[in-house]
Amino acid sequence: MPEHGTAPAPGVWGADVLGPDFEALTLPLPEGAEATLVRHVPSTPGTGTVDDARRVAVLYVHGFVDYFFHPHVAAALAGRGYAFYALDLRGYGRSLTSHTAAGHDPNLVTDLALHAQDLDAAAAVVRAAGHERLVVLGHSTGGLVAPLWAAGRTGRADALVLNSPWLDLNEGWLQRGPATWAIEAIGGVAPRFVVGSIHEHYGRALHHASGGEWEFDLTWKPHEGFPARAGWMRSVRRAHRRVSRGLGLDLPVLVLASDRSGPHKTWHPDVLTTDSVLDVAHIRDLGLRLGRDVTVVEVAGGAHDLALSPSPARERYLDTVADWLDTHV
Repeated sequence: MPEHGTAPAPGVWGADVLGPDFEALTLPLPEGAEATLVRHVPSTPGTGTVDDARRVAVLYVHGFVDYFFHPHVAAALAGRGYAFYALDLRGYGRSLTSHTAAGHDPNLVTDLALHAQDLDAAAAVVRAAGHERLVVLGHSTGGLVAPLWAAGRTGRADALVLNSPWLDLNEGWLQRGPATWAIEAIGGVAPRFVVGSIHEHYGRALHHASGGEWEFDLTWKPHEGFPARAGWMRSVRRAHRRVSRGLGLDLPVLVLASDRSGPHKTWHPDVLTTDSVLDVAHIRDLGLRLGRDVTVVEVAGGAHDLALSPSPARERYLDTVADWLDTHV
């Protein structure tokens, strides 16, 4: 993978770590924060012909301990006529250094609602580029942030696609009940108290150095992840409760998940052909509460990040997304 290099100046598109087909733009946010917008050069304005189909832009939003490193997703959607952008939220990936330099914990904010500012800034740039319709494609935590943003910013997005969205905690009654109540209290007085972490087996299964198909930066996406702290988790659990009550979205939503869940705390042979991070039953059931026009699709043999599933599940996922966009946006 290329070196990180120097972050582009705010307002100026610059070279990206993914090579010449991608450029990055630093997005200044309130109180000195920064996010990073990435564009797929062949499919975006100013770099080629923008036809009617490319008036629709897809904006990708990653999950926790994650960032955008999926050029094959950009190429697949661009091949179907869609402009492609991706957002590294504040504290993640391309935006990690500025966040930690300001004294913040990697990947964490004390309130998920702050990410609405990140999405506002990215959406403004995409709209200013001439795209008439905007689809937000959120994965995992990004699949929680995106519908909350859409619910509070009516009209800024025209559709949502959610790839294994994190709509509930994949734990037993103790963590989902009493432990959540404890985090509610602790998060207010000791927001940096560590309350959890991810397990490393999923990341190792993905990464090329440990036998997987994918190359990604282990500084930005370490296998052992970053600590989950009480202030952040309190905000996540509050967001989960909002989803459970229903968001009433008035735009079309596509929710996709694997057809099976696997153990999320231990290694097992099906780690990449099941969702071995989240409970797919939560995704299916709570996804229907997001709005009035929700389509739920199971992808047989899919991984937690469906875009990183082994073939042919990966291609089924991408084709399903593009087919749905063709008919709903």
